[in-house]
Amino acid sequence: MTFGHHRNRDERSTRESYHHGNLREALIEAALRLVAERGPAGFAFVELARAAGVSPGAPYRHFRDRNALLAEVARRGFLRFAAELEQAWNEGRPNPMTAIENCGKAYLAFARRDPASYAVMFEAGPGLEEEPGVRQAADLAFGVLRRAAESACATARNRRPPALMVALHLWAMAHGIASLFVSRPHRLPMAPEELLEAGLLIYFQSLGLGVAPDRA
Repeated sequence: MTFGHHRNRDERSTRESYHHGNLREALIEAALRLVAERGPAGFAFVELARAAGVSPGAPYRHFRDRNALLAEVARRGFLRFAAELEQAWNEGRPNPMTAIENCGKAYLAFARRDPASYAVMFEAGPGLEEEPGVRQAADLAFGVLRRAAESACATARNRRPPALMVALHLWAMAHGIASLFVSRPHRLPMAPEELLEAGLLIYFQSLGLGVAPDRA
């Protein structure tokens, strides 16, 4: 009995050591699974601990509460998102209009590939952007769209539109299509990328910006 008691204690110690060493990542992975199943508001902190296979108090070793954990998920998501938009923008090559369309496609691709992170980034509720690091990471992503809009506005044939307004319109268009037809698919007689392409073409033409994106 004594031997068995020590064995159980040693196994428990090994388990807790393992979980402690990987706890932060295990909690983030569990959160993404739960978000994919139930949405950002669909689970409590204690359920997260259960999904990660740890005790109810274990998550507090790394996160003060559920909101802080979701903030870390959002921060990481925005950093990946910003990097992918930056790569798609490619410093405006081959021309700003085509590069902006590539950014839009990268936006849709991110939402399609990682809908759980996308949901946390944009649907987790008020206050998340005030968490440390989230606003900064989100600003990096929007900064790519802002620079893209500035490049597009520089091609204006008539009166130059405000770059911030154009950036917000580009964001709203890509986000709207992603939210309706990518992260939460609805029946659509065309691909989301085709819808975005048509919307951008009409928008650019209405403002007298640049040239039509390359089709070669």
